Amino acid sequence: MTHAQPISADAGPHPAAELPVRPGEEPWSEAERTEVRERLLEDIATYRAEIEQAQAQLADQLADSVSGAGDDTADTGAKNFAREHSLAVTYNTRDLLAQSERAIARMDAGTYGACESCGKAIGKARLQAYPRAVLCVQCKQREERR
Repeated sequence: MTHAQPISADAGPHPAAELPVRPGEEPWSEAERTEVRERLLEDIATYRAEIEQAQAQLADQLADSVSGAGDDTADTGAKNFAREHSLAVTYNTRDLLAQSERAIARMDAGTYGACESCGKAIGKARLQAYPRAVLCVQCKQREERR
């Protein structure tokens, strides 16, 4: 279970110029850094709301499965499928929430933008496209080949 921790919208203690960039990339501007941070904070709020809604739906589905003792096999199967689908979506959303919270924590710690595997810059363009990235393209490709 992900514990809701207060996350500040402040830009944190590290200036934008300290975020690593790949050779040939322009340094992060404060506006770019703020934009990525705000996007992550919006994602966090959305994921938390989705998880809350999904938990309510799961509670309803569980209550319905108890009251549906006389259902035929097809009804039971459909309800089980719906419940399992809801659980899978909830787990995925929790994972995205944790990744987003981790990205904010990395920004605050001054480690955002550095590959967790090799330490090189992840790349500004990659982070702008997927701000939760923790691996550079080369390390991500290596991980996916395993």
